[in-house]
Amino acid sequence: MQQNPVKKIRIGITVVGKDKEGIVAAFTNFIFQKNGNIEKVNQNVIRGLFGMHLEASFSGRIDVKKFDYELQSLGKKLGMEVSIYHEINSHKNIAVFVTKEPHCLQALLDAKDKLKGNISVIVGTEKTLEPMAKKAKIPFVLVDEKDQQKAEHHLIEITKKYDIDLVVLARYMRIMTPNFVWRYPHRIINIHPSLLPAFPGAFAYAQAFERGTKIVGVTAHYVTEELDQGPIIFQDSFKVDSADSLEVIKKKGQKLEADTLLKAVKMHLEGRLEVSWRKVYTR
Repeated sequence: MQQNPVKKIRIGITVVGKDKEGIVAAFTNFIFQKNGNIEKVNQNVIRGLFGMHLEASFSGRIDVKKFDYELQSLGKKLGMEVSIYHEINSHKNIAVFVTKEPHCLQALLDAKDKLKGNISVIVGTEKTLEPMAKKAKIPFVLVDEKDQQKAEHHLIEITKKYDIDLVVLARYMRIMTPNFVWRYPHRIINIHPSLLPAFPGAFAYAQAFERGTKIVGVTAHYVTEELDQGPIIFQDSFKVDSADSLEVIKKKGQKLEADTLLKAVKMHLEGRLEVSWRKVYTR
């Protein structure tokens, strides 16, 4: 009688802190000592800040609590902040970051009961969308610090408090730095109002209108430390009539943004996306 193969347990680990020698070796050796296999590892250093994302698999049973405790202890010993992501978690906690445009947030709220995840918190750079959060009975947290370092320190506290698995930027008009982005590799989804890499920046529709673009599109992508250059999840577009005004183009675009972001979030939560060599593949 043929035995069923043992299902692999996959664990994602992120390490962020001041750059120093021996960090990669310390964490990879820890995995090997636990009879784990390293599936992926990548690291970056920017202005003295070190970031590493490591994915490991284990074919046998593993004491998750003991593993997490020992890994956090290793991080403290080395002066590094460690985050652990267990893919076995079937129901993900979601944080939605917003500014003042409501269309993407509304699409997520309308679909929240159908998502394979829970919208645990809504974070705003201003209070414009707080009434939407209150109506949906979801906590709203204001993070309006102008200094990005202070703002991100606050954001990190919030994501830890709510045990966030996925961050969704629903027209969030702030640029994330590596100090935050590296903590959520391939777990921050953004919607951009153009077919990247064309027309980058906040005024994509105006640029498209001025250039007489015949097709306008939107792009849902994972966020990396490179602005608007992360792996593309999904794109969609619509045709522009020569008689369309800028307001008509914006209205069509905002509807498409909401639909496309929601589709990307659903695909991520359903485990249908795989990132390899900066490309997203659908399972």
